[in-house]
Amino acid sequence: MCRIVGIASIKDRVDESILVTMRDTLTYGGPDSANIYINTKGNVGLGHRRLSIIDLSAAGDQPMRYKHWVLVFNGELYNYKEIRDELTKLGHSFITDSDTEVLLHAFEEWSYNCVEKFRGMFAFCIYDENDDSLILVRDRIGVKPLYYYSNEGLFMFASELKAFHEHPEFDKSVDLDSVRLFLRQGFIQSPHSIFNNVKKVPPGSILKIDRTHNFEQQEYWNIDKKFDESKQLTGSEEEIVEELEPILLESFKYRMVADVPVGLFLSGGIDSSIVTAMLQKETNQQLKTFTIGFEDGKYNEAEHAKHISKHIGTDHMEWYCSKSEFESIIPEFPEFFDEPLGAGSAIPTYFLSKMAKEKVKVCLSADGGDEIFGGYVKYQLSKNFSEKFENIPHSLRSVFAKSLKPISPKFIEKRMSNWPFFKNYTNVGTKFSKFKNSISSANMHEFFLNASRIISEHQLDQLFPKGKKPYTKLDCPHPDRKISFLGNIDFKNFMEGEVMVKVDRSTMRVALEGREPFLDQNIIEFGQRIPDHLKIQGNNTKYLLRKILYKYVPKELIERPKQGFDIPMRSWTKGFLKKDILEMASSLEFVSCFQMNGTYLKSLINDYMEGHSQIDPHFIWYLYVLYKWYKRWLS
Repeated sequence: MCRIVGIASIKDRVDESILVTMRDTLTYGGPDSANIYINTKGNVGLGHRRLSIIDLSAAGDQPMRYKHWVLVFNGELYNYKEIRDELTKLGHSFITDSDTEVLLHAFEEWSYNCVEKFRGMFAFCIYDENDDSLILVRDRIGVKPLYYYSNEGLFMFASELKAFHEHPEFDKSVDLDSVRLFLRQGFIQSPHSIFNNVKKVPPGSILKIDRTHNFEQQEYWNIDKKFDESKQLTGSEEEIVEELEPILLESFKYRMVADVPVGLFLSGGIDSSIVTAMLQKETNQQLKTFTIGFEDGKYNEAEHAKHISKHIGTDHMEWYCSKSEFESIIPEFPEFFDEPLGAGSAIPTYFLSKMAKEKVKVCLSADGGDEIFGGYVKYQLSKNFSEKFENIPHSLRSVFAKSLKPISPKFIEKRMSNWPFFKNYTNVGTKFSKFKNSISSANMHEFFLNASRIISEHQLDQLFPKGKKPYTKLDCPHPDRKISFLGNIDFKNFMEGEVMVKVDRSTMRVALEGREPFLDQNIIEFGQRIPDHLKIQGNNTKYLLRKILYKYVPKELIERPKQGFDIPMRSWTKGFLKKDILEMASSLEFVSCFQMNGTYLKSLINDYMEGHSQIDPHFIWYLYVLYKWYKRWLS
C-alpha cells in the first residue's frame, strides 16, 4: 500500500523539487520509504511513498524498474504468489518477494490482459521508456484512488488531489457539474472531480497516454456487462448456500496475505461478523478486532460487537469517543478529504483506524455486503414501486406526495421512531424525507435515485441553478433480479464515490492499510446471480448471508435494527457548527465561487436554524463541508 504521483510534460523538463514536494504531501500514507524516477529526457517523473506490507525489504521499494518499464503501484495483489508460480513456469525469474515485481513481469508476459489475473486492489502507472507512454490502471471497484490532470501540455497523476496543488501550473477552476453532483448526493463519483481539468480513472479501466498526450481508454471489467451476461442461479437455497460459502472464505483468506500484523474492524453487524467468524475459525491464533464506541447510546454498537467478539473468540479492543474528540477532528477533514465528501461516518472511521494502527498495519473492513446481498430497505421499496405503484397514474402519486409535504422529518423521527414497524430502522426522519422525494418518480430507476438523496431537484434548483441535471433511465435486463440491478447502481456511484473514499483516506491518514474482503470479483459476480427472494425476504435483508452467518454466530446476537456509523447531524449543525454555518450563509465569496443563489442560501439557513424548514440536516452538513473545503483549498 502506497501513495503515487507522476508528471509528464510536452513543453518543459520535470522539476525534481516540485515532484518531490508533490510526493511528500502524501507522506502520511507511505511513511516507510520514498523515491523518485526521472527519465533521461527529463520530461517524465514518477514519485512513490511506501507503506511496506509485502516484502518489507528495500528490494520492494518503488519506483521499480524492469527492462524498459518503470512502475509505481498503490495496492496489493493478494494472489501474487500463484501468478508468480505461473510466470516462473513460463521462464521468468524474480529477485524480490514483492507483488510489485510480479506485476511488472505479468505485464511483460500478458500486456494489458494481465489485469484479468489480478485478485486485489490497485492503482498503478507503468511508464514505457521505449515509446514514452504512460499506462494508468485502476482496480475493478475503485478501492484505490487515481486522479489525473491534463491541461496545456502538462499531465499529472496522483493518489490524492492535494499533490496537484504543489505544482505552480495547476489550474484550480471548479467544475460546477461536479458541485451539483456533490450537493445532490454528498460525493463525486468517477470520472468526475471537483476541478475542471481533473478526472478520475474509472474503476475497471486502463488509460494510455502517448508522448503527445493523446488518451486511449479501455475497460477490462464492467459490473453492468457482467450482470447482462450472467444467468440466475437455479439451485435450491441449500445448494446456493453451499456454493457461496467457499467463495466467501477464499476471498476473506486472500485479504489476510501480508508480512505484517492484520486485524479486522468489527461493528457487530452482519457483514463484519461473518468475515471475522469465518476467518477466526480458520486459525488457532486470536484475531485482533476493533470497535469504536460512542457516549450517545443511539449511535453506539460497541456492546453488540463485544458480545459477538466474545462468542467468536477474538482479541477485542474498543475505544469510546467523546463528543469533544469528535468536535476537535472536524476542522482537519478538509485536509484529509481534499475533495468534498459528505459522509459523516468518515469521522468514526478515522478514529477506528487510529485505534487499530496502534496494534496492526492492515485492517479488514466489510463494505459491499449490502450492495451484493440486498442490505438496504430502499432496494425492496424500489422493487415494490416498480411492481405495485409505477402503473398508478403519476397525477395521483403527485397528489399523495403533496399531502406528505407538511409532515416534517423531525416530527417523524420524534413521534414515530418507536412505532412497531419503524423500530426496525434508524434515522427514520431521513428515510421519510427520501420517501417523500421519491413517491412521484416516473419509474423504478428514478425512484431509486431519489430514495438515495436527501434533497429534491426542485430545492437544489433554487439554491444552485448551475450544472447539469443528469438522468438517464436504466432498464433492468433481468427483471427477476432487480435487487442485484439496484446494487450495481450503488457500486458504480455510492460505493466508489463515497465509501471507498471514506475508508481509503481515513485509513491511509494513519498509515493503516484498509482491505475490502467482500469486494472480490468472484463474490460480486456470484452475488449478481442470486435470485431476489434469497436477498430480501419480507423485512429480512441479506437473507442468504444471514443463513451462513448463523452457522457461526447465534441469531439472537445479530437480530437488531441496522445501524451503521452515523453522527447526530441535527444537534451538531444547530450546535457547535452553527457559527460557521451562519458565516457561510453570509459569505459573498463562497456564493460567487459556486454561483449559488445567495438570497435563497441565507433564507434556507435561517429557516433551518429557527426550526421553520423541513430541509434535512444532512444537506446542511453537505453545504458546511463544501464551505470548509472552499476555505481550505480555494480562498
